[in-house]
Amino acid sequence: MLRDIKPGIDPLGPENKLIFMTSVINGLPLSGANRYTAAAKSPLTGGFGEAEAGGFWGPELKRTGYDGIIVHGQAQKPVYLYIHDGECEFRDASKYWGQLAGEVQDGLEEELKDKRICVVQTGLGGENQVLYAAIVNQLRHFHGRAGLGAVMGSKKLKAIVVRGRERIAPASREDSNSVLRWFRDNYDQATDGMHLHGTAGGIEELDRDGILPTHNFRNGSFEHAKAISGVTMSNTILVNRGTCFSCNVACKREVDVPERGVIAKYGGMEYEIIGALGSLCGVGDMAAVAEASQWVNRYVLDGISTGVSIAFAMECYDAGILTKEDTDGIDLTWGNADAVIAMIHKIAKREGLGNILADGVKRAAAKIGKGAERFALHVKGQELPMHEPRGKVSLSMAYAVSPTGADHMEAIHDPSFEGLGVLDSGLSEVGLHEPLDRLDLSVKKVHAFFYAQTVWGLYNSVGMCDFVGMPIGALKLHALLDFVNAATGWDMTAWELMKVGERSNTMSRIYNLREGFSAADDNLPQRMFEPLQNGKLKGVALDRQEFATAMQTYYQMAGWGDNGVPTIAKLAELGLLWAKNGQAQHA
Repeated sequence: MLRDIKPGIDPLGPENKLIFMTSVINGLPLSGANRYTAAAKSPLTGGFGEAEAGGFWGPELKRTGYDGIIVHGQAQKPVYLYIHDGECEFRDASKYWGQLAGEVQDGLEEELKDKRICVVQTGLGGENQVLYAAIVNQLRHFHGRAGLGAVMGSKKLKAIVVRGRERIAPASREDSNSVLRWFRDNYDQATDGMHLHGTAGGIEELDRDGILPTHNFRNGSFEHAKAISGVTMSNTILVNRGTCFSCNVACKREVDVPERGVIAKYGGMEYEIIGALGSLCGVGDMAAVAEASQWVNRYVLDGISTGVSIAFAMECYDAGILTKEDTDGIDLTWGNADAVIAMIHKIAKREGLGNILADGVKRAAAKIGKGAERFALHVKGQELPMHEPRGKVSLSMAYAVSPTGADHMEAIHDPSFEGLGVLDSGLSEVGLHEPLDRLDLSVKKVHAFFYAQTVWGLYNSVGMCDFVGMPIGALKLHALLDFVNAATGWDMTAWELMKVGERSNTMSRIYNLREGFSAADDNLPQRMFEPLQNGKLKGVALDRQEFATAMQTYYQMAGWGDNGVPTIAKLAELGLLWAKNGQAQHA
């Protein structure tokens, strides 16, 4: 992106490039080693846009003999790219334009007479340039954030179909098998909460801790938390535990709610979408959330940004800023599930108020005015995920410095820091041994966050799932290092592996600086500095000065000076002197 995308281009114009890239371990049979990335200049933020996905598409692309795809320009009419048997060809996709995701998947399988194809596609949201449109593979594995589906739609690229037949083998099968045996011996599926109840398994615990985002982050506790929890899902509407390529964790959900037209074909709900369409909007009906989630999936939208945009509109409605005249008669009161579903349709089709919300809460608030900005919860233009920085304070840094805007997968969360030196989290391998309270934002917490962020930056670069790697999962860093070396024939050290994560983080920083971002954009919505109104942490807020001090400490620790700009010394250390011209205007 630094090399090939010119500064200042229109994210929805032909000069933007849409990049799909796998990794050195994709397609090998280690749990979690299936993730790949999509990247482009983000139409939502105007900066660095990247979103990873799991599933089967990345490994299948590797089996075609290709590691990645870079899409240039714009087509004159809808097309799809078909990669198979060593060939790449564009085919007419006009009949799929305007269809929902399931119909596109079914149509391509029928057209190509092959049920084993893997399809990554944009949806109606991307076609209509919803700025937080997503990309999905096999109907249930999402590149959710940054609006990359809108980039794909702007290119009139409906889908990329891959069908591979090559065998992927590691450089050393003996060393690879050694790591596979280690994982088998150290992972227990029967006790893994991710396998048992998916990412939504902790909803009731979040509620007890007062950090379940509710009513657009006004509250930290929701009276219907149990009703929409992962445990309730498992006991009621769950029909299968789906998985990704060669993964034993199998944290994906597949649900069925016949009375609402919800079918397992579209998978099920992750925590983020339950939080965004459920507690954040005051909806406590699991079946209704499942229907809303399925519509988000069928339109291929980012569930987080969709839910936050609707919750923003609900709070504006609650405050009298929006009226029924503005909403085309939709009653946007908290808890109205039918209103949430109605707004999903309007956003995807850019109708009425949905046309305003489709641009994200930052632009929507500016257009609505009347003080709506105070209800627009975003960082750099990207809506906040369903995790509460007032109760897990390192998230304040994660949201602020994330190059893509607010992102909950920037680093591990604070409860893991509380277990340092007590539980075997695996973080001792990067020198983190001392327990730190979740409300601590001291220099020690910044240090722990910096190293944890480096680890998760590495995971993104190497294609490892955060739910399989430590500290959430069983895979330790030494095992991942051994597997990378077994796959490639390299002899990387743990130090070199960690530098991969740090380097990628600094490169994305340079990209944003080049696009006009500065330290002033590393900030949080005002609401995070206001007290929670209910729950265990009622009255708790972030301290603005403490946050500012932590950010300065982080910049210095990262080698980004006092103003968030990587120093020449840091660029030299990371081998990035070639990129220094990308930040010349801020040097």
